[in-house]
Amino acid sequence: MRNRLTSLGAAIAALVLVLAAPASAQLPGGTLGPTAIPKYVQPLAVPPAMPKTAVILQKANPRAPGRAPVAIDYYEIAVRQFDQQILPPADVNGAPLPPTAVWSYGSVNHPGTFNYPAFTVEAQYGRPVRVKWVNDLRDAQGNYLPHLLPVDPTLHWANPPGGEEERDSHPMFEATPGPYTGPVPISVHLHGGHSQDWADGFPESWFLPAAANIPSGYATVGSHYEAFRAAAEAALGCPADPLACWGPGFAVFQYDNLQDATTLWYHDHTLGMTRTNVYAGPAGFYLLRGGPADEVKGKLPGPAPSPDERAGTRHYEIPIVIQDRSFNSDGSLFYPPSREFFDGFAGPYLPEPLGGERRSDISPIWNPEFFGNTMVVNGRTWPFLEVEARRYRFRFLNGCDSRFLLLATNVAGAPAAVPFWHIGSDGGFLPAPIHQDTVLLGPAERADVIMDFSDVAPGTRITLLNLGPDEPFGGGVPGTDFAVSDPGTTGQVMEFRVVKRERGDTSARPEKLAFPARRGLPSPTNVRKVSLNELGSATLCVDASGAVVDCDDSSAVDGFGPREAELGTVDTDGSGVPLQWAAPVTENPAVGATEVWEIHNFTEDAHPIHIHEIMFEVVNREAMDSGAPRRPERWE
Repeated sequence: MRNRLTSLGAAIAALVLVLAAPASAQLPGGTLGPTAIPKYVQPLAVPPAMPKTAVILQKANPRAPGRAPVAIDYYEIAVRQFDQQILPPADVNGAPLPPTAVWSYGSVNHPGTFNYPAFTVEAQYGRPVRVKWVNDLRDAQGNYLPHLLPVDPTLHWANPPGGEEERDSHPMFEATPGPYTGPVPISVHLHGGHSQDWADGFPESWFLPAAANIPSGYATVGSHYEAFRAAAEAALGCPADPLACWGPGFAVFQYDNLQDATTLWYHDHTLGMTRTNVYAGPAGFYLLRGGPADEVKGKLPGPAPSPDERAGTRHYEIPIVIQDRSFNSDGSLFYPPSREFFDGFAGPYLPEPLGGERRSDISPIWNPEFFGNTMVVNGRTWPFLEVEARRYRFRFLNGCDSRFLLLATNVAGAPAAVPFWHIGSDGGFLPAPIHQDTVLLGPAERADVIMDFSDVAPGTRITLLNLGPDEPFGGGVPGTDFAVSDPGTTGQVMEFRVVKRERGDTSARPEKLAFPARRGLPSPTNVRKVSLNELGSATLCVDASGAVVDCDDSSAVDGFGPREAELGTVDTDGSGVPLQWAAPVTENPAVGATEVWEIHNFTEDAHPIHIHEIMFEVVNREAMDSGAPRRPERWE
């Protein structure tokens, strides 16, 4: 991939080298089996637009005389815990199914807006958005709420109990600990956004809720919080502007929205806890519109939900987040409480002794991958959506932990499926619409898609399928190179029910749309080689009988999965050089440079990767064993 560097972040370019054979992962599940959950009994929930708290008219910058004041859309958004009916009201036998405790974002000034997934932030090119992000994971008495899910405290993580000296560290233990039950740190990241570093949701700039019972000695903010606070307040004008000031339990970020129009999303990004925090629910769309890259010739389907729309407005542009989850019979979210759930390894766990001074180095709870057994779309399991016989624009987001999605359609009683017209990816519109029968999405990836139901007879039911695997993705043809997801559960996503068109469709046929030309990049001046790596145990092996035994220096643990994953560089012999989070910087491109970055994937799986604050261009892919380059997919 390659890209010109901007003043806001390092530019990345990469040649992705894949892949070894995919590793198998056990399909997890709680006490509520997915076959007990009826499908297509709840309508799809369409996330409304997030209401603004205010519009700030910022005075002209004294360092730029003559410039007019700037209007800033200001939001106060908190993350809270609440109950929501994600499951249908009753199971397949008619027994009631309870609501689920989840976390999500909502407007502090509009109590009815707390929903999973969160309401959508509508942003305009060149018009800044400022958000006061509040950690409100507290109960009615103001005491902190513990995590909904088991958190492994043996990882390199935020570690509030470590205090200021040991926060954001890999803590040491004398005996294997249980899950962390203290106050939950939060750091919000706008995924795909181009922002200043202090507004990026850095993993070490987290903050605890302003709770009444924070234990003595706990760190209440991450190790980068104060530095970013100082930078943000100076840039935004605190204390002269009180809405620019940070404080206990919150941070203030501003997004300038000077990138191409595209589909972004916001979620938690706390060090060592992103997987559990996001699984608990807090995520929402952030749709950026306008600017030169949004000058489309031809009308797109719409409207999307708007903060000032009339009641009963029909939406023909709909954001859709697809997530895999597992549930317990009491309605609660299930997430693995032990490493044993992933690969059957029941210990000894870190830091149990193995004899002499050697100890186990396998964490007791963390699972390298997680695959839920139930599909959740916009906060409801297997919903349906009534669609008129016309064109719709869907903003698809893969919000799964580890699962790749390969979306397809199946029309009941009809000879052919409804195709997709792929018009945009993570970075904005494609050069031209692409007609596809399937859409492939890695975790966190977005696809801007038009589906045309114009010629589908009312009464037709169309199933949105997932042909991806119930295990790590390794590429290839579904059903040939890998087994597709369970067709009775994770192989189904949602249902479209076609109804009569209520009004005329003035949107252009997808093939008639024309998008702005892509800006070319200068020739690269440098090539860098970086790597994705998985590390096995350095102390444990498994013998022929399956028993765990001590070993001198195992680079990988036979019989079970990796100990951790690390980024790194590439040695002169072509091998990966794993580096830990706190290692010195190895890649530091100059602003304005264009570089090629080769990302060598030494892991067992296909691995999506995105670089904060920039977009990049895929050059090609190259298999490690053959060296034959493959061009980017048409939608990349």
